Amino acid sequence: MNPLGIIGHAQILEQLAQLEGRHALLLAGVPRLGKHKLAHWLAALVNCSSTSERPCGVCRSCTALLREAHPDLLEVGPKLETGSGKAARRAIIPIKAIAASRDDGHDFDVHVLDWLEIGPHYKRKVVIVDGAEFLNVEAANALLKGVEQPPHDALFVFLTRDALEVIPTIVSRCTRLSVPPVAESEMSAALKLLEGDEDPELLAFAAGRPGVLLERDAARAALADAFQLLEGLETGMLEGMSAAEVLEKKFDPLWHPEALGFVVRRYSPRVRLQLDQSLLEAQKKLEQYAGAGLVFGVLALEWRRVLGYSRA
Repeated sequence: MNPLGIIGHAQILEQLAQLEGRHALLLAGVPRLGKHKLAHWLAALVNCSSTSERPCGVCRSCTALLREAHPDLLEVGPKLETGSGKAARRAIIPIKAIAASRDDGHDFDVHVLDWLEIGPHYKRKVVIVDGAEFLNVEAANALLKGVEQPPHDALFVFLTRDALEVIPTIVSRCTRLSVPPVAESEMSAALKLLEGDEDPELLAFAAGRPGVLLERDAARAALADAFQLLEGLETGMLEGMSAAEVLEKKFDPLWHPEALGFVVRRYSPRVRLQLDQSLLEAQKKLEQYAGAGLVFGVLALEWRRVLGYSRA
């Protein structure tokens, strides 16, 4: 790993170094591939004061970034809100995050366009939009001028799980890079460096995504919960419902759906498809504020049926 903790991605780092003069980049790839750390590496690169290797990790700019206190770095992510502006479970990056003039409720302390008007403290200001697919049309249109004519030579780095989900006017103004999975050998070496031991199951779940290793406690907890549910469903009706109740209380939409998909990978594609469909339906109901207890109870019954345990 380098000074910024990036696992693998040597080729992508070389490409980013060659593109540091650009004004807008789009990094695309599945969650936890390390796109966020790559964006931070680029922010460090364009502001590093070293005359030799960059980013050095020790200059004032690099240390500020490592402390998560860099004055020239602004990160924007999805805001959870309903159409009326109240808290909800729908991810969106709204116009009010981009322009102070549109933030009547003062929901954001910093606004992208206003922040960019002030010159950089070091060399270049960097805006990381983490979840570019969540930009609504208004927000994307407001960003266009800044992307085309960035004040003070600012740099925009858009991160997305899939470039096809991002509004085309943003995509067309960016240099695009697809971030691939990291080789298993590099992932294994990184895990040994982090823990001094091997964990084949965690590496299989990670599937080349360094972010899983960096958040391995959360990943292992989600996997344990998923295996507990599967074991309960296999044991009997009461045990399955009890395990579903436990999962309901712990459920994290960022980890548990994927963990559940992982633990049923031994089943046939047809069975996995039915399990996935019922899980997606459960997630939709949770987003619509259906009773969580009922949702997980129905999910447990449906999974037992699909797995052939409904008569046990």
